[in-house]
Formats: sequence, structure tokens, C-alpha cells
Amino acid sequence: MGARRSLFHNTWHLGIKEFHSLLGDWTMLFLIVFMFTVSIYADARARPESLHRASIAVVDEDRSQLSARIVAALQPPQFITPELIALAAIDKGMDAGRHTFVLDIPPDFQRDVLAGRAPTLQLNVDATRQSQAQTGTGYIQYIVDDEIRAFVQRYRGPAPQPVQIVERALFNPNLSQGWFAGVTAIINNITMLGILLTGAALIREREHGTIEHLLVMPVTPLEIMLSKVWSMGVVVLLASSFSLQVVVKGLLGAVVPGSPVLFGLGTLLYLFAAASIGIYMGTLARNMPQFGLMSILLLLPLQILSGALTPRESMPELVRWLMSLTPTTHYVSLAQGVLFRDAGIDVVWPQFLMVAAIGGAFFALSHHRLRHTIGTMQG
Repeated sequence: MGARRSLFHNTWHLGIKEFHSLLGDWTMLFLIVFMFTVSIYADARARPESLHRASIAVVDEDRSQLSARIVAALQPPQFITPELIALAAIDKGMDAGRHTFVLDIPPDFQRDVLAGRAPTLQLNVDATRQSQAQTGTGYIQYIVDDEIRAFVQRYRGPAPQPVQIVERALFNPNLSQGWFAGVTAIINNITMLGILLTGAALIREREHGTIEHLLVMPVTPLEIMLSKVWSMGVVVLLASSFSLQVVVKGLLGAVVPGSPVLFGLGTLLYLFAAASIGIYMGTLARNMPQFGLMSILLLLPLQILSGALTPRESMPELVRWLMSLTPTTHYVSLAQGVLFRDAGIDVVWPQFLMVAAIGGAFFALSHHRLRHTIGTMQG
């Protein structure tokens, strides 16, 4: 009983010491505030919808009612108001980078459509603007087909449709990419800061010489680890909860139907795993620059291959298997299920279990490494 009380007492006071150390580290404080406020907002706003205000020009050689309908349909927010240009001005405008798309509507286009012929429209695309070029081509094709279909129905009547598809967009009815980007940024930043804060705290002890003070105190490596895990975990949990409520729901206006309590519990469990990874890295790195380089090599695969940015189903089987051994993959699945789809504990309990199991394994590995490191320093 006394040993348990001593463990709690030492862990608590060492954690309070971590708070004081963090308050004195202006760089880390700025990073925490920036990553959960400005970074979240900018990531959601600076990442436009699949197509937003693309520049387009139209060469209307037909000057018909149908061509006018097509030009009128190419409007904001997907495109800026189309500029009508002459045929000879296409190359000059494309070379100068003024137009991402130039649509050339040939003469007698409306007459050929009504006659049942298949006239050809020429779409010139500036492929150096890769994301807009690929997405915009599909948008223009859809708009042109839709306008032609509606125009022809006025003369021939509606064609019979054997099958009609009725779309229902679940969990994001407005198909707003900003909602998804904001929540995804929070998930990625939790991973990054959960690892960086604990690892940096251990490196900071070594660089400032306070690790020697801990070695002469009646504290164990387990108490040192637990103090860093709970203190830095509380910091990241509070910051991420603030970001979800104020930045994502408030400033971005995103509708997040999931339970913040369940998300917080999952985040707290995941931070236990992330902090253990950070401590293990902190025992391997000798200084902060080395720790930073190691973090880049770890964080990029964790964020890109965890399913937060790219669906895991599109990845090779070997990559999916390897990433299933990391807690990040299961946390991303858990967080997206809770926040986006309002999943309950009856749905996400396997992810909770996997995060806890993998986190426990990393914690044991980090504890063994920390004991070895401290033993080497004492020797």
C-alpha cells in the first residue's frame, strides 16, 4: 500500500514539474497553440474544395442558344466567370498562364446536336496545375453533358430511364472538404505532439542537466515515464478538445455529430501509446536536432499511411499489415468512426482494444530502454 502511495505521489509531483518545465519552454508552447488553432484553421481553409474558382475561357464560334447555356453554367464557385476570347487568343492566354481551361465550341454545334450527330468540343487544359486540371476536366464534361441533355429534352421530350439513382450523402451532406480536413488535422496533430512533447521533455532533461537530479532522487524509471505520459497527455488532450469545439465546430462551422467524451477517452488511450513511442525515441536520440530528424522519419509514414489522408484499402497488402502494428492506424479508424459517423463504443471497441494492446507493448519496451539508459548513466 505504501509503495503504491509512493508511486502515485512521485508520479504526481514529477508531472507537475513537467508542467513547470513546459511553461518555461516558449518554443513548445507556441508549437502547441499554433498546431491546434492556426494550423487547423489554415489546413481546412487553405485546402480548397475539389474545384474552386478555376480560371476558364470560352471560344464561342457557334453563338447559339445551347452554347450560351454552356457558358452560363460555368460559374462560381467551381469556376470564375468565363472570359469570352477569340480563337487566335487561345495559345497566348495559355502560355501566359491566365487560363487553366479553354473550351472551344465549334460552329454549327447546336445544329449538329439537334440533328443527332456527335460534334466535338475541344478542351485545352493547363496540366501544370495538376489538381485543378484533373478534377476540372470531369466537372466541365459533366456540365456540358447536363446542359446538352436538358436542351435536347426541350425538343425531343425526356428519354426513358430504366434505372434512376437517388443519392444520399451520409455524414457530410454538403460534401465539404473543409470539415474533413479540419478533423483530420486534429488527428494528425495529436499524433505529432503526443510523440514530440514526451520525447522532447526527456531530451530537455538531458540537455539541461536535470536528469542527474532525478537519478539521485528516490524515483524509479516507471515513475519518470508515467509522469511524462500523464502530464503531456493532459496538455494534448485539452488542446485537441479546445480545437475541436472552438476551431472546428465554432470557426469552421463543421457539424461533428460524434460524442466528444468517447473521442476524448480514445484520445487519452492513444496518447498513452504515442507518449511511450516518444519516450523510446528520446532514449535513442542524444540531442534535440537528432530527435527532430528521427521524428520526421517516423511521423510522415504514421500520418500518410495510417488512413487519415488516404484510404487504407488502396494501399498494398504489405503496407496495410505493417501499419496495423502501429497504434495510429487504429486510432484514426476510432476517431473517424466516432466523430464522423457517431459510432458508439459497441462499434469501436476493437480499435480501443488494439490501441491499448499496442500502447502497452510500446510502454513496456520504452520502460526497458529507459531503465537501461538510466543504468548506463549511473554506471
